[in-house]
Amino acid sequence: MGPVEDLGAEGFREDPYPTYARLRAKGPVHRVRTPEGETAWLVVGHEAARAALADPRLGKDFRRFSPDARALPANANMLNADPPEHTRLRRLVAREFTPRRVAALQPRVQQLTDELLDAALREPTADLVDALAFPLPMMVICELLGVPDLDRKAFRGWSNDFVSGNGEAEWRAAQAMSAYLTELIEDKRCGGPADDLLSALIRTRNEDGDRLSPDELTGMAFLLLVAGHETTVNLITNAVLGLLRHPDQLAALRADPALIDGAVEEALRHEGPVETTTWRYATEPMTIAGTVVPPGDSVLISLAAADRDPERFPAPDTFDIRRPAQANLAFGHGIHYCLGAPLARLEARVAISTLLARAPELALVPEPLTWRPGLIVRGPTRLPVSFG
Repeated sequence: MGPVEDLGAEGFREDPYPTYARLRAKGPVHRVRTPEGETAWLVVGHEAARAALADPRLGKDFRRFSPDARALPANANMLNADPPEHTRLRRLVAREFTPRRVAALQPRVQQLTDELLDAALREPTADLVDALAFPLPMMVICELLGVPDLDRKAFRGWSNDFVSGNGEAEWRAAQAMSAYLTELIEDKRCGGPADDLLSALIRTRNEDGDRLSPDELTGMAFLLLVAGHETTVNLITNAVLGLLRHPDQLAALRADPALIDGAVEEALRHEGPVETTTWRYATEPMTIAGTVVPPGDSVLISLAAADRDPERFPAPDTFDIRRPAQANLAFGHGIHYCLGAPLARLEARVAISTLLARAPELALVPEPLTWRPGLIVRGPTRLPVSFG
């Protein structure tokens, strides 16, 4: 089986890419120990990752492995489900979370971005996470779902805990959010008609009259809130950081704002917001890229490593917003591909374009960055900038 690679080693959080490159050079699949001390198989090659993401033998329904998880309504969502349950849940949600609903949000995303920057630009410096990258997606997803009164501080704590990799903190956050969302859904069910997404999910039926159960509604609201927020926070933060660290690319985007789509895609590939997928489990004996994985073993897929595979992307460590279009894995692949990817891209395009237009002297404040804990999300906890 070979040695187990320790992903909790010093310096890994700050820059995991040399470790991923070293592992990838030896092969696409390795046994690792996570920073929390758990062992799993880690997929680091692009081709192997793409195949694993679409492999039905890698299950996501961890409730079969963790009986305690069944007690929380927040766990009744499509991220934790396998077909046919996943197929049913995703179809019901996709009926309401449509491209048209997302596209209609652009004016509001622009308005919120302008209001946040109005406040931030009153001072010579700011933490861009607090000033823009966190509040924008939080307000957008809360308004989309119809929960505008959600306490920002509480929500940020729950969300941070849920992706921290700390099992006890995740459990407490899921409990708190389950209780809050269960009450909210009941209030909406008893209230008058509304056009927000959560109200639409309460009403929606498929062709045979199937609908989301109360626990499934709570679970889907939980998933949309956390995933719809965390991914975009780190996408915006990492994209701005990448541009500021590569002045030639920043200058190119300023000279030609039409390059924004390429800038967002390159940020997704080069320093994506999701470093590693959530846990999968081998439901039967299987082989991944020549490596035998016993049934019940945990499998993690490193999107960050896959999207810097030189066999897929020439000069993978180079940040190049003019890189020829080539699909990355930042939002996953297969049946669990992120349903909110169009919304995250929309918010990133608006936020970055508006920031660069309104802050022509934008620069990093030179201080060490602290990166988010755990293996799931990738992004600094703060991004200090000056406006000139």
